[in-house]
Amino acid sequence: MSDHITIVGNIAGDPRHTQTPSGIPITTFRVASSPRRFDRTTEKWVDGETSWYSVSAFRALALNTAASLQRGERVIVSGRLRIRTWDKGDRSGTTAEIDAEAIGHDLLWGTTRFERAGAREPVPASTNQGSADAEGWFAPGTQRDPGPDEAVADNTEGSSVPAGSLVSQEPDREPVPF
Repeated sequence: MSDHITIVGNIAGDPRHTQTPSGIPITTFRVASSPRRFDRTTEKWVDGETSWYSVSAFRALALNTAASLQRGERVIVSGRLRIRTWDKGDRSGTTAEIDAEAIGHDLLWGTTRFERAGAREPVPASTNQGSADAEGWFAPGTQRDPGPDEAVADNTEGSSVPAGSLVSQEPDREPVPF
């Protein structure tokens, strides 16, 4: 049985990106999560005890995590919790590990801009040119027709977009100030 957990906390160090010998990407980092509560007797916010979690992301989530997150950023992590005990001679302890299923910035503390990763975009089966799997996903590097809000770049002189790339025709959207 797996226990699922969602935590909110700060990234304690720069995420570390590696690969397994078989080429599977892995990104790991530590998260410090401290609950806060308002103490009515002192009329101040009080930090609770900090809990530390080791987070591991695999495959596409690992690649996106390595490209998106940095030390000190506030994140939300959801995944499978594993509690491990360890013993190294005269020292022993317990470690809380999360195999991440979803990771994102905590938007209460700042803004972020989502950019779809181009490796696996969903495409309706009727528009594909390459070979999609049963769910309509294309393997990285295969061709497909542009969607209704995309155009194909023709690489006119001075363009920074490579010829044949998909380009969104939606206008850029700025964050709405509060």
